[in-house]
Amino acid sequence: MNTSPIVQIKALGFPWETIDPFLFCVYHDDAYPQANAQMGPDAPLAGRDLGQDFSRKDGWSMYHGHPVPGFPGHPHRGFETVTIVRKGLIDHSDSLGAAARFGGGDVQWLTAGKGIVHSEMFPLLDTAAPNPLELFQIWLNLPARSKMAEPHFTMFWAEDIPGFTATDAEGRKTEVASIAGRIEPIDGEPGAGGPLAPPPDSWASQPDADVAIWTIRMEPHARWTLPAASGEGTRRSLYFFKGRSVAVAGQSIDGHAAIELRADAAVELVNGDAPSEFLVLQGRPIGEPVVQYGPFVMNTQAEIAQTMADYRRTQFGGWPWPDQAPVHGRDPARFARHPGGREEKPQDRETRRA
Repeated sequence: MNTSPIVQIKALGFPWETIDPFLFCVYHDDAYPQANAQMGPDAPLAGRDLGQDFSRKDGWSMYHGHPVPGFPGHPHRGFETVTIVRKGLIDHSDSLGAAARFGGGDVQWLTAGKGIVHSEMFPLLDTAAPNPLELFQIWLNLPARSKMAEPHFTMFWAEDIPGFTATDAEGRKTEVASIAGRIEPIDGEPGAGGPLAPPPDSWASQPDADVAIWTIRMEPHARWTLPAASGEGTRRSLYFFKGRSVAVAGQSIDGHAAIELRADAAVELVNGDAPSEFLVLQGRPIGEPVVQYGPFVMNTQAEIAQTMADYRRTQFGGWPWPDQAPVHGRDPARFARHPGGREEKPQDRETRRA
């Protein structure tokens, strides 16, 4: 009988494959050069299909943006986006009148619900040095009862995201951060989680949904045990996206991979000879039909048809910005302006520890 906690191993593609309740995960890692006066790359754009540039030519893409790379205004309905910005900045603007500039470890959690239009632009601010950008965008499904919820966005500033550093018997360190879900300690190790509340209509806000989004960074040859999930029926994926090799439950994995694990088992990770990084996505499946048409995710084809009719009629509230790709100036300060005008900024304080 196979007792391995590894269910399957797949190569990473673009986007990354995910398991219900997640829809997919996109990982962007762009080595943008120094900036020009328009907050775009100070480099020739010849040979790129501007407006649809996913080429990774010279290590970066413009995506749908020009002159600033990124994703100008586009609609969503029926799910949530969780955007984790590890390097660089994102300028958010939406049909509710909200705006934000976030990066450097910040997370935006956006419930599209019944419909929102937003833009996500990547302003390049440094005119004398490279402008690297690294981020995950994770699509988390909504159950049928919440697909027409009011849109809502939450900012989790880097200073507030709980985490811990575990040290193994040889003194090698593993750093863990928890965007969602508590990590229970094993064998005296620290745990993390608790203070970050997902948006109210999120599947992650359900106590028994067991949703977790964690990032893990391991020093060379570090050992750390990923604890078992607490929820019944939970499914878990471990994405190995940086590093050369890792042993997962004793099985050597050379090269980047998406690893589905049995969530009810604790799994030891033993890193190889280079620093490695991982993303964990887990949750109890929603278990409903998924019908997707581009940026719309509903339960039936009839609901997709209704969504398209609604968008043509209402534009999900219209677009209050002067163009489809707003950027928020050259001041690098991070901020969020919520619908109604409430301003929010990160505080200079120690990262909270659970």
